[in-house]
Amino acid sequence: MPLFPGGGTPPNAVPVIGRPIRVTSPEGPWHRVVEALDERGSVMVHALLSDWVPENLDDPELRPVLGRDWHRYQAMRHHHVRERFAASRLLLKHVAAQAIQAPPATVELAYKPGGRPYLRGCDQIDISLSHTEELLLVGITRRGWIGVDAELEDRSMLVSGIERQVCTPYERTMLSQVRESDRNQEMVRLWTLKEAYSKAIGQGMRFRFNEFGFGPSGHPVQVLRPDGSPGTGEEWAFGTCRVEGRYTASWALYDAGFGDTDDTRAGTMLDEGLVTALLHQPAEAPQPAAEATAATDVPLTGAGVAA
Repeated sequence: MPLFPGGGTPPNAVPVIGRPIRVTSPEGPWHRVVEALDERGSVMVHALLSDWVPENLDDPELRPVLGRDWHRYQAMRHHHVRERFAASRLLLKHVAAQAIQAPPATVELAYKPGGRPYLRGCDQIDISLSHTEELLLVGITRRGWIGVDAELEDRSMLVSGIERQVCTPYERTMLSQVRESDRNQEMVRLWTLKEAYSKAIGQGMRFRFNEFGFGPSGHPVQVLRPDGSPGTGEEWAFGTCRVEGRYTASWALYDAGFGDTDDTRAGTMLDEGLVTALLHQPAEAPQPAAEATAATDVPLTGAGVAA
């Protein structure tokens, strides 16, 4: 995958994703999510961890919902890790279920190298997941690729010369011109945009973050090369917003030029044999690759995030 992929939809044809929609429980409300998918082909959904953690983490009814993730989940020993894993997968599956009009238990997650989740058997749908502190964030699109990321807006990021490790020369110059009181918040914005873009192109943190960057707040957002020249075209769309009054959330969306795939029902996307297999598959399955650790749980210099 090139660092600056392009060649998708012609200029000005990329839809804008609205603000993340809050969903408070598996029961919804889901109508706004469905409406956003119908109108734009893409949507972001956010939730609070406490709203989605199962009352009983050992409830056997979780097994069919978690599917192939069940044994991986059972092997987790730390209580808060199990809570976060269960809640994030439940939210992700329920959001995907709205997109493909299927029961959440029939939505099967698989994982690419590095831990990025995708919907098994549903190539028309792309998904992305981020979680930090109490926030869960899901992005989903049927137009191409999507990446989302979120961080606490006051997370301390300007530490120990971190700018040289994660910022381009252009970004370092730009940051030096930002008021000192606003500099850390600007760094959080840049970080979440970098995470979102790297997730969208399926690379996570395997690309050095100081090899691509973004411009200042208040300007049109696009990926820039280290010297500040354009790296992507208008087939890419980006955005950043504040969520729940304390988080910075960013998204990256690439329109692959396929148009809006209106019919993404599971029964029409999959052949009959595969649908039957998904509906009746056993929970036992090979373990997926280890999920990348949330960026808020490790030092910045070695961070990775849930895709």
